Amino acid sequence: MKIRKAFKFKLKPTSEQRQKMAQTAGCVRLVWNKSLGAIKEELDKKEGYKGYCSMAGELKAWKKDEETKFLKCVHSQPLQQTLKDLDRAVKDGFKKDKGFPRFKKKSHDRSFRYPQGVKLEGDCVYLPKIGWCKFQKSREIEGLIKNTTVSFYCGHWYVSFQTEFELEIPEHKGGEIGVDMGVVSFATYSDQETAKSPRPFKKYEKKLAKEQKSLARKKKGSNRWEKQKYKVQRIHKKIADIRKDFLHKTSTSLCKSHALIVLEDLKTSNMSKSAKGDLENPGRNVKAKSGLNKSILDQGWFEFKRQLEYKSIWSGGKLVLVPARNTSRECRKCHHIAKENRKSQAVFKCVKCGHTENADVNASCNILAAGRAVLAHGDINSVAS
Repeated sequence: MKIRKAFKFKLKPTSEQRQKMAQTAGCVRLVWNKSLGAIKEELDKKEGYKGYCSMAGELKAWKKDEETKFLKCVHSQPLQQTLKDLDRAVKDGFKKDKGFPRFKKKSHDRSFRYPQGVKLEGDCVYLPKIGWCKFQKSREIEGLIKNTTVSFYCGHWYVSFQTEFELEIPEHKGGEIGVDMGVVSFATYSDQETAKSPRPFKKYEKKLAKEQKSLARKKKGSNRWEKQKYKVQRIHKKIADIRKDFLHKTSTSLCKSHALIVLEDLKTSNMSKSAKGDLENPGRNVKAKSGLNKSILDQGWFEFKRQLEYKSIWSGGKLVLVPARNTSRECRKCHHIAKENRKSQAVFKCVKCGHTENADVNASCNILAAGRAVLAHGDINSVAS
């Protein structure tokens, strides 16, 4: 089976290389914004969208123009790749479920991509028109490099290689497990084990608020504002790194030891919607709902599901998604469903048969049973395999 995988590393560029990278990222952003502006003008005049070939012709003209001739100083491939990305984004924007592309900001979008021409030699990478640059090689890069992305975040430059290689899917001989996602415990398994989230946002929330308040008091664009912005970004990166590390370790452990993983198909975006309402229909318990939304988003449920999907395939296992409805209200012994079965958050007590158990363990066992039923009925839309 052919798969694509990304390998990301921190670059160690010289001051001259940093300047060239910043220049390339700036030119890429200019080409995107200038092309998008031209496309919007055409659409406003109802002239229709002309596509990539037309934009590529405009790029040649811009390189000859006195105002934008500096585009010649950077490699042509990142500029052309930007036009291809914009072409795809515009076509996706015509679809109802996709948003139309937006203009890029200097403070947020500082990246560019090479589709080819990149070379590797030990812990050095050759980037066209930038030269050989060292990077922190923390692991071996597998497969054939398909494209290379250079990005800037939190005061540092990073390089990401997307590779393609053949992966032999093994025959998984592990067991089965149901997983109940929660806020108090990140995950409760049907074998009565639990996984506790480090809750990184809650840990750094006060520190982040303090630094953000300091950033708001500084003049936007000033040197002090730039320094403070990196402080805020470093806290955000710390939170993201802790969460990502926990999710990767937990998902890898599950996929290695279990051939069948059954998970609730939770709609995180719906669950974390604001309860604020509007002037005509103000919300209720807004403060409590806001705190719950923070806790839900701090867990990283969607990312956990995404990781389980591809890791279960790579390890030869299966991931089954089942509806979350009534999994916490149903008794796993007599299958009686009632709201009264779970009067407290922690304890489940069936009003019909009297079965008493930890509520999350009972729910995870119901989830596992539902996953087995899905496989028995052959509902392949719920299975990643």
